Amino acid sequence: MPSHYEERLQRDLDWIKELVGRVGNQLVETINDSVAAVLQLDKQSAAQLVIRDFTINRQTRELDRLCHAFVARHLPSAGHLRYVSSVLRLNIALERIGDYATTIARTAAQLSEKPPTTVGRDIEVMAEQSRRALADALKSFQNRDASLAQATRSAVTQFAPYFDRVFDDLAKEGEAKTRPMKDLFALMATLNRLERVIHQAKNLCEETVFVVTGQAKGEKTFRILYLDETNSGASQLAEHFTTKAFPNSGRYISAGWAASEDTADDYTGFAETVGLDLSKAWPTDLTTLKDQLDQFDLVIGLGKGSRAHLPKLPFHTSALEWDIDTTASPEAVYRQLTPMVRELMEQLRGEHAS
Repeated sequence: MPSHYEERLQRDLDWIKELVGRVGNQLVETINDSVAAVLQLDKQSAAQLVIRDFTINRQTRELDRLCHAFVARHLPSAGHLRYVSSVLRLNIALERIGDYATTIARTAAQLSEKPPTTVGRDIEVMAEQSRRALADALKSFQNRDASLAQATRSAVTQFAPYFDRVFDDLAKEGEAKTRPMKDLFALMATLNRLERVIHQAKNLCEETVFVVTGQAKGEKTFRILYLDETNSGASQLAEHFTTKAFPNSGRYISAGWAASEDTADDYTGFAETVGLDLSKAWPTDLTTLKDQLDQFDLVIGLGKGSRAHLPKLPFHTSALEWDIDTTASPEAVYRQLTPMVRELMEQLRGEHAS
């Protein structure tokens, strides 16, 4: 038979688990109701949802208290400590999701009329995705189901580019002047908060994996595209140097907006002197990547004025222009380029980037 201590420990864990489930279910419902208030322009319901958030906030504070009391009372180790520490991090995410839902509800009070058809459809799609992701993430945590967590995390990652389309639809409404500017800002706030709910669901999945396996969230890796005119020299050097110096920090490719047929011989020869192999490098035309740009975190144009040659980038892809003289000798380009690459990777991954 379990001892009195074991029974008390389990009872405390059950209280924590029950409150996590209660708050999670309320948040899924609140997200659903907040979106409905925006789509239907139901200002009465929106005001009630804002008030409901105070209840959720009290529950998250109670959850925080229960977790700290559990640690103080039981001095847990191994699995129990891992679970409670995850609940504390999860609790922060739940509170934020509650704030997102409140912002969405407040949006209804700012709108002068119902959202345009296209934007309304985007809101419905993102709302459904955020509800499903949040519900599945919470289910995986409650059931300690690492497989469901990993599947949900993968689905969330694949959905991320959809926000770029949503942003374009909203921009078209702005250009057409179909709604007051205040309405467009309010709708943008709604779409942005739904996107943040999806990101928080991903974080909850990572907490599930940690609880079940002990595997902590890994460092983010980055996809970087280096771009210059011909992709026959400087951008190839950037790609291959970054790949060699920081193989665990991301994936790197290069392209040119007017790509040459072959890599320049002087670059191929110089690369050998610094331990890089460009003998099999082949210039890539930027147009062949136009449908893949949403896969990159960064696009880096090499050379002054290179930004002007960048295509329209997805919402989540950032662009930098590095003032490097790509007409200089390969050695001179290398001396300019490598410190900039190292500084960038340290900013992205920290001083131990590898």
